[in-house]
Amino acid sequence: MVFSPLHDGWTLEAVSGPLPDDLATRLAGTTIPATVPGCAHTDLLAEGLITDPFDGDAEAAQQWIGSTVWRYATTFDWSDDGSDRHDLVAEGLDTVARVELNGVLVAETENQHRSHRIDVKEALVTGANRLTITFAAPVAEVEARVEQHRALPHVNHHPFNMLRKSASNFGWDWGVDVATSGIWKPIGLDSWSGVRIASVRPLVDVTDEGGVLDAHVNLEWAGGEGAGGGSTEVTVVVDGHRASSAMTAGETAVSLRLVVPDAELWWPRGHGAQPLYPVSVTLSTSPDEPWEARVGFRTVALDTAPDAHGTPFTVSVNGEVVQIRGANWIPDHAFLTEMDAARYRRRVADATDANMNLLRVWGGGIYESHDFYDACDEAGVLVWQDFLFACAAYAEEAWLADEVEAEAREAITRLSRHASLAIWNGNNENIWGFVEWGWRAELAGRTWGEGYYRSLLPALVAELDGTRPYSPGSPYSFGDYLHPNDARHGTMHIWDVWNDRDYTAYAEYPARFVSEFGFQGPPAWSTLAAVVHDEPMEPYGHEMLVHQKADDGNLKLERGLVGHLPSPNGIDEWHWATQLNQAAAIRFGIEHFRSLAPLNTGTIVWQLNDDWPVVSWAAVDFDEHRKPLWFALRAAYEPRLATIQPRASGLSLVLLNDTAAAWHGTARVAVASLDAGGSRRDVVDVPIAVEARGASTTLLPAELVASLDPGTEVLVVDLDGFGAGRAVWNAAEVVGQRLDPGAVSATATPDGDDVLVTVAASAYARDVTLLVDRAAPRATVDRGLVTLLSGESAVFRVSATDGVDAARFAADDVVRHAGALLGVVAL
Repeated sequence: MVFSPLHDGWTLEAVSGPLPDDLATRLAGTTIPATVPGCAHTDLLAEGLITDPFDGDAEAAQQWIGSTVWRYATTFDWSDDGSDRHDLVAEGLDTVARVELNGVLVAETENQHRSHRIDVKEALVTGANRLTITFAAPVAEVEARVEQHRALPHVNHHPFNMLRKSASNFGWDWGVDVATSGIWKPIGLDSWSGVRIASVRPLVDVTDEGGVLDAHVNLEWAGGEGAGGGSTEVTVVVDGHRASSAMTAGETAVSLRLVVPDAELWWPRGHGAQPLYPVSVTLSTSPDEPWEARVGFRTVALDTAPDAHGTPFTVSVNGEVVQIRGANWIPDHAFLTEMDAARYRRRVADATDANMNLLRVWGGGIYESHDFYDACDEAGVLVWQDFLFACAAYAEEAWLADEVEAEAREAITRLSRHASLAIWNGNNENIWGFVEWGWRAELAGRTWGEGYYRSLLPALVAELDGTRPYSPGSPYSFGDYLHPNDARHGTMHIWDVWNDRDYTAYAEYPARFVSEFGFQGPPAWSTLAAVVHDEPMEPYGHEMLVHQKADDGNLKLERGLVGHLPSPNGIDEWHWATQLNQAAAIRFGIEHFRSLAPLNTGTIVWQLNDDWPVVSWAAVDFDEHRKPLWFALRAAYEPRLATIQPRASGLSLVLLNDTAAAWHGTARVAVASLDAGGSRRDVVDVPIAVEARGASTTLLPAELVASLDPGTEVLVVDLDGFGAGRAVWNAAEVVGQRLDPGAVSATATPDGDDVLVTVAASAYARDVTLLVDRAAPRATVDRGLVTLLSGESAVFRVSATDGVDAARFAADDVVRHAGALLGVVAL
């Protein structure tokens, strides 16, 4: 077998479409160099024909790209080496494409989410061969399909649901509208003879015998399934254990079982180690061309059996319940080919550093690169994988269904190797949409995707990978007569908070499992200022609103401050206040939900990341800055969390212990003054204990709570050796507290390449944070949202300072705290 990549010498041509006047003469009838893998946008950018698509209002100016037919072309030399087959292998074409070789149409494709293997032997010629791939304009294509098949309900402005292409590529309420075309994954010529390995599904189990590997190997014979002569031997090896099977020509499938008696188990982070075992599959006829991967031995189960409270959604690995602390994942770049393994690993590190143990790959994106799942395998991050259906109705007729089945079969097979992959999920919000968003009348009996979520997809998961659970949708209540978004049952999405209600409404939900909830905030200042050039910059400036995709997004940010933080005066205060409020909202929600354990078994915040510079729900912005929200997540997702929560019996201390060790100690409860004296009174020591993987609730002294003055005092509980070591109850919001705007002073000293910033509090300082990118755009800081009592101090380590003077990191626009927003002492 000889695989020859075809990544060189490509050109790009605008075949037809609404070319701008200033580019028509430069693009019409000519070509520009193209990068493969890549897309038309990045090729145009590389040639200087367009500005940065993320900058200013370039999005609107560049809409013509998604309405243009593009042709990629290359010439390669070929000579017949005597192989039986010569296949053109395209791992990813985006999306509706005509593939021609030497003027012969060899394939037509219409699915970004699957690969294509095309026998082109008859079309090849000795010497120079011309390969062209012409992509239909994606915007025009989906509109044409609406005319052909009739519109189906969907969110946003483009009918993305008419095509098997990443939904968010057409824009989302956090995403730029850059409908792309291009060869987005590797492409090449595969010359082979006899037989090849078509696919492997290395499914694992754990039994009394040890780790079990069931390797399901599919073969393709050059002569087809009815091939005449020939044979091969399939051999599977894992950890020195080997199994083989002889195969004769035409036999296409074999399953080989191997047992690794002493296999170490793979665990999600916080529950154990992540040993990964190399697996190889070889054919005796081509022993130097193995299929290779790594597996982790573990079991995954999902409990949705009705109980006294409703319907749980409880994930177990190796028989041990895992409390899910997660985030939703979207494509990390609007131009998918700009992603690489290093960037994936940095994002997964953002999750693990924030104490997360699960990422949900959302259904409006893509089935991610192996690089993403490899990083999760190694880090012990579970992956919940949506099938790619989001916020829309999808036709179940053959014109779409045939592609859906082919895509799902390939995805299930391709991803089956990954230990991190724990859950397959049918769709995002489509069942909820059918029930509650007015779709039923519009559909008038037409198909909308239920057959996929309730029949086709679970059947395919059962057929191809019975080792992982399947959920029909998110949200979903696991009952035919239950509302799909019910707090008492299964998974739920909470979006009335943010859209309509104050974030304190999270406390009204006794949710079993929250798989989406979120609150917006702007990206880091340097990220925003690099692309928004309004003069003056302000929340409702034109380019600012280009980078705010949510309906009335900045109005909701403004409304969300009411009752919590003062109305900001100017863009700098707006930026800090809305970032801080985002962090406060999500921390409030997570601490409430976690405090319900074991009734609640997990939260998956919306969202971890961004795909361009934008005001959004993300914790990490596009330029890879960790927003204040990220620090709130790290605190709220501590395996050992102490939180003070209102209960019917009174204010209570709730301890969540998501570790394998029980804890007992003393909770020192006191009332602390907010003023410069910072005195404590009524100190009470309360013995307390919590079991391993358990929770405990302790009623706080009623008389002490009743004596608290919300405007001038806070309740402090110190727990030496448990989690962060302290829980603070702010009985009033920032606007209701007598906070000193000048409560902190900062000094900065160099420490090698880093800078250490010491912040000292002369009075109560709430949520001290360093916005270090204000001083150096690449700078990072190791902590944030640190609350200090009077007389306390904290040291912040700043890295990647780019040689900026240390004192700059102690400046007032860098060192922020909630009280500074008041401007004057609140009365």
